[in-house]
Amino acid sequence: MQGDDAELTAAVRAAQGGDETAFRTVYRSVQPRLLGYVRTLVGDTDAEDVASEAWLHIARDLGRFTGDADRFRGWAARIARNRALDHIRMRGRRPAVGGDDSELAGRAGNADTAGEALESLGTGRALALIARLPQDQAEAVVLRVVVGLDAATAAEVLGKRPGAVRTAAHRGLRRLAELITNATETTSAPDSRPRSAHGASAPRGVTRLRARTQKDM
Repeated sequence: MQGDDAELTAAVRAAQGGDETAFRTVYRSVQPRLLGYVRTLVGDTDAEDVASEAWLHIARDLGRFTGDADRFRGWAARIARNRALDHIRMRGRRPAVGGDDSELAGRAGNADTAGEALESLGTGRALALIARLPQDQAEAVVLRVVVGLDAATAAEVLGKRPGAVRTAAHRGLRRLAELITNATETTSAPDSRPRSAHGASAPRGVTRLRARTQKDM
């Protein structure tokens, strides 16, 4: 278990025992990525309110949670997703991310490499690009790359099979590579880096992303 995960696991257990300082540590560790996930579902305007409601449920049910840091992130994401979908149903709106579920095929991309490419754009711009993906791909990418869940835990959140989540993430990352390339194109002189489909030099982070999305995690 990595240091950050060990710290979160310890904080969750202490919070379950009533330690308010530990609960604040849990919140600070999980909230930024959880909020990013909620934004892909309900949009910027309602994300803070939905995330706050999710944390009320997390605090209420914390005593019944069992597991380590990874399990907690998945558990919190599932609660947040349920609250977001309730919000969408109440408002009579469709999820903020667009598109329809598509036939799944292929293999997964590498979350670490994708994370480097997305972080190079900044969280806001990255989430804006993710929101342009079909819904199944957008949720899979956010849960795998932004929230940091493994395929099995993300599958539990989405109620899908791990293979379907890995494939949706793979397709989403491939599409994001194209979007990031377009977002970061410059008018600089040609260089020796690989060329994109449109003839522009692909950013190094995106080049790595494309290469690694051909491999299983």
